[in-house]
Amino acid sequence: MIHEVRTGQRTYKAIIERACIARAAEFLPPKVSRVFVVSEEPIWNLYGEQVAGALRDRDHHVIFFPGGEVNKRLAALEALAEQMVARGADRASAIIAVGGGIVNDVGGFLAAVFMRGIPVIQVPTTLLAQVDASVGGKTGVNLCSGKNLIGSFHQPLAVLIDPLVLASLPDREYRAGLFEIIKCGIIADAGLFASLRDLKDGVLARDGAILERVISESVRIKAEVVSADEKEGGLRRILNFGHTFGHALEAETGYERFLHGEAVGWGMKAAAELSRLEGILPAGEAREIGACIDSYGSIPPLEGIDPGRIAARLRSDKKTVHGRTHFVLAERIGATRITADVSDANVLAAIRSSLAA
Repeated sequence: MIHEVRTGQRTYKAIIERACIARAAEFLPPKVSRVFVVSEEPIWNLYGEQVAGALRDRDHHVIFFPGGEVNKRLAALEALAEQMVARGADRASAIIAVGGGIVNDVGGFLAAVFMRGIPVIQVPTTLLAQVDASVGGKTGVNLCSGKNLIGSFHQPLAVLIDPLVLASLPDREYRAGLFEIIKCGIIADAGLFASLRDLKDGVLARDGAILERVISESVRIKAEVVSADEKEGGLRRILNFGHTFGHALEAETGYERFLHGEAVGWGMKAAAELSRLEGILPAGEAREIGACIDSYGSIPPLEGIDPGRIAARLRSDKKTVHGRTHFVLAERIGATRITADVSDANVLAAIRSSLAA
């Protein structure tokens, strides 16, 4: 399955195909003289042989990111860039990012800023990265005050999504990725949401046909949204459903307590509750969203988190403009709206309710 992403920067393909990692070299322009693979050592131990085999006829070097949200900082980015320079990188070089969403973000940002921009190919190895981070060209690193506050839009040459790599994904990582697929159903496709609700056992069992279908539908939605709004001037903001609250939760807990997908799962419950409190989403659909999220696995314990501090964190979110935080709210399953006209009391109530759930 292939979905095309059309942007002002470039048009490229997101390929969902078994063993497509072996095709990585096909998407490198002839002018690329040296390839730098950005990965994490545990990921490279699993898939390095496939990537290296694909690049056997190209001059390539592997550089390792230490991993984790706590290391997704400018210092780690600089260390990777220094390794590239030490190994002869120049403007004719390219990067292949092989790993989860953090590696996709960091590798993409490194490509965006190294010598003012070199090409990148994204090879996502987690479910969350396959349906979210690898497609659309968003790259970045964290600050202490918030997630992805330094970054750039840098579209890849291609995205290679190999469903086979998910067989080795730990159960917690797999479930965290499923929350992003649920998000796609909530914001744009009630049929996808219904499939996730009705085919839960097959999805959790990693049934190949079902999994490839829901991955493809999620990538299709993101490709369509990004093609219509590359730099998040309007429509693309719907992809942030659950992320405004989720990013605040991650920052408040030092990026150590929750996986990104888990934080987004909690954030979607808070967003659905806010939508209900604002009179936008029917109560029955808010309950249906919460039940679907809960059915795909528990989110780590939420005790000890101050709702007021989460609310305060929202003010430093990237979607805050002129001091007003913009929220993506659900009108119904399959449709959303973006608004800054919400009650502060309802925001705090939605946080409190979701932390207590």
